[in-house]
Amino acid sequence: MEAIQSWVAENKLKAIGAIWVSGIGASLAYSRARTPLKPSLRLIHARMHAQALTLVVLSGAAAYHYYENHEADRQKEN
Repeated sequence: MEAIQSWVAENKLKAIGAIWVSGIGASLAYSRARTPLKPSLRLIHARMHAQALTLVVLSGAAAYHYYENHEADRQKEN
């Protein structure tokens, strides 16, 4: 787990890009199997789902960064 965290810390943009691409792929696969939409609409929906997933990941990263800095400040005080 620590190796993954250090890789993500060093390659933030690659990690976010990989999550975005996997979100598009998953959304396209799901919509292709479930709904009879035109390919252009599938792509638009997939992009929106991937953007929402990216926002969730960025929010989580911001919360983690805040928590990490907050804990470091608490340890400096003690």
